[in-house]
Amino acid sequence: MRVLHIVTGLASGGAERQIQLLIRHLPAHQQCEVVALTNPGTVATALRADGVTVHHLGMRGNRDLSALPRLVRLVRSGRYDLVHTHLYRAQLYGRLAARLAGVRAVVSTEHSLHAGVIEGRTVTRGVKGLYLAAERLGSTTVAVSRQVAQTLHSWGVPPGRVELIPNGIDTARFRRPAADRAAVRRRLRAELGLPEQSWVIGGVGRLVPGKRFEVLVDALAELDPASRLVLVGAGPERAALERRAVDLGVRERMVLTGEREDVPDLLAALDVLAAPSTAETFGLGVLEGLAAGLPVRHSACPALDELPPSAAPQARRIPSEAAAYAAALRDLRHLNDHTADPLPHPPAVGHYDIARVAADLSALYDRLARA
Repeated sequence: MRVLHIVTGLASGGAERQIQLLIRHLPAHQQCEVVALTNPGTVATALRADGVTVHHLGMRGNRDLSALPRLVRLVRSGRYDLVHTHLYRAQLYGRLAARLAGVRAVVSTEHSLHAGVIEGRTVTRGVKGLYLAAERLGSTTVAVSRQVAQTLHSWGVPPGRVELIPNGIDTARFRRPAADRAAVRRRLRAELGLPEQSWVIGGVGRLVPGKRFEVLVDALAELDPASRLVLVGAGPERAALERRAVDLGVRERMVLTGEREDVPDLLAALDVLAAPSTAETFGLGVLEGLAAGLPVRHSACPALDELPPSAAPQARRIPSEAAAYAAALRDLRHLNDHTADPLPHPPAVGHYDIARVAADLSALYDRLARA
């Protein structure tokens, strides 16, 4: 079976990384290619390194209608059995192009949808109308959480057209023998300029307003001088976060790594993962922190909300406020000597293992292709 994934861009984001991870774990008979409408970034490079063919459509903007016939020609010439679209712009253009090219099995994964927000942008009547019109051109929409599925239903998408298949994590990448973890921890702390005896809080994600990393900067100012904050990711909020840290007198205690490919290694250098975002549709970073054996303090994680509390006892949900994070981290600091072995994998990690998720998606592909 030949499958074409169509995505808006391939910069390092959660949806883009999820595409790469899924393709790695789909069975060999489902041969995948990827087309980025724009911005073939670091994930495109990683996909090509994995041997995946990546096309770049060169789209100039949302209203570059000249991209549609080019996309139709690409889909038709590739003789794909199934098209899988990701993210709003690719959903609009990709579903239509697939239909015009004669592909009847068309899947779309909804990665980031809230009642009034899609991919961090406010939903207008026009945006919603276009979304629903494009949705009818597909076969099935995959929701990554029950929260996303419920939003789709509230918008008027029939339940029979929605399939719940969560995001997945590659648990093996985040777990390593104690000796290896200790060596990685020492190396990364030295590289980042972190004192070996410091207590390190980490945040992972794009530096955008919705991630609310300013909460962690404010909380850092209330913690003891041995505490450090490491933010892994890039984005437009970097300068504002740096200015905030300077104003609070904690800039020398904060490390901004930029975009990195070695997130599992970086997690080994941390003592706790903190995720103050209040608008998540899944919470992939929280699960990756758990997979790395870290205690986690978070403000939103639908993936955990859908499981019993016993599925992740080392994760605790707290308000997205600096005082709440400072108090929670201070309490955790007293319980953690920062040299402890990683915590065991909680049941939630196994529940969202990528092998299980890829098997569910593979079964959906086969079912739609037969139909």
